Amino acid sequence: MHNKFNRNYPLLKKALLIVHQKRSDPGLIGQKLIDRGYKLDIRRPVLGEKLPNSMEEHDLAIIFGGPMSINDVNLKFIKQEIDWINIVLKSNKPFLGVCLGAQMLVKNLGGEVKKNSDNEYEIGFFDIIPTEEGSKIFEKQKTFFQWHNEGFKVPNECCILAKGKKFNQQAFKYKNTFGLQFHPEVNFKLHFLWIYYTFLSAPHKLKDKGTQNILKQLTNRVKHNHNIKIWLDNFLDNYLLKEKV
Repeated sequence: MHNKFNRNYPLLKKALLIVHQKRSDPGLIGQKLIDRGYKLDIRRPVLGEKLPNSMEEHDLAIIFGGPMSINDVNLKFIKQEIDWINIVLKSNKPFLGVCLGAQMLVKNLGGEVKKNSDNEYEIGFFDIIPTEEGSKIFEKQKTFFQWHNEGFKVPNECCILAKGKKFNQQAFKYKNTFGLQFHPEVNFKLHFLWIYYTFLSAPHKLKDKGTQNILKQLTNRVKHNHNIKIWLDNFLDNYLLKEKV
């Protein structure tokens, strides 16, 4: 793929992307990594695909979201992925957890993941509240797309970057890793697909407490989509992928 980014970023880097459904797509994050010269190695432990025993062949790892709960102890792959994060932490290479992936990182570090007190969902576009430590990261964009009904509480050694009104913690940093409760990878295509598949498999989610109606979601998608793209460029280049001095 040829684009304006390929001339500006080093080639031959490899990103390990972990997703949780056969049809899962890394969306905008995957595209922006390709733009930056990364080869994508997409794996699905939920379907029996193995994870590497080291990070020697990869420069970055990302665990994305999924419809399952991290607290479902009957799902073998969840414990497998939580334990596997140790390999990334030991490698000191960049790691990003998105939604379920962020919750897995929290569990690995000894934090907790649970539903909020009124059992509400958070589906749609919601504002996050940057902390002092996260004020620069979120200086120009504070509204993001959410799709979850569980949230995390990080252990003390983590740095909280953003909070929320409904789910208290929304973004954090731990050493060379980041966790985001929201979904910056979702573009127009993924947004439509998520709504479509939810209609087919679990339509009640689109009516549950805390879910924005579809018209409001799509209106906000038009309003915020471009700025979230710009935010993601800044996050990747100046935080997640920034070379250590």
